[in-house]
Amino acid sequence: MTETISSFLTADHRACDEEFAQMENEVAENNWENAQKKFDQFNSDLEHHFNMEEKIMFPAFENRTGMVGGPTAMMRMEHEQMRSVVGQMQGDLVSKNKDHFFGLSESLMMLMQQHNMKEEQMLYAMADSHLAEDSSLVVTQMQGLEKV
Repeated sequence: MTETISSFLTADHRACDEEFAQMENEVAENNWENAQKKFDQFNSDLEHHFNMEEKIMFPAFENRTGMVGGPTAMMRMEHEQMRSVVGQMQGDLVSKNKDHFFGLSESLMMLMQQHNMKEEQMLYAMADSHLAEDSSLVVTQMQGLEKV
């Protein structure tokens, strides 16, 4: 049985969540150098996740369904919101502003949880349904997308 789009991207959500928690733990312990390394890894993997969706899965879904202003447009907007918060968090790591960092990380966690729930409960299921015969190709393309 081939891996579904839903199972592949949901597993990637969990990996990003784990990196996020590790980054927060390093900041909590004032391990700023390790926190920066964890942040860089989290940021890279989060951006890779967004790119897998935005460059491969979303276009495949939109081409198949004709839905270009629907759920994928909302997910792209939410990706931009998260990118903005992550960018602000980088500044707090540089200035070692722990309190502001955790304010932002709390906001990011809520955004990610709500976003992931919408994707996992609705969009990914729709993608699996509409792209069923192409799901292994879409997953393979996502797996082959290089990290930036």
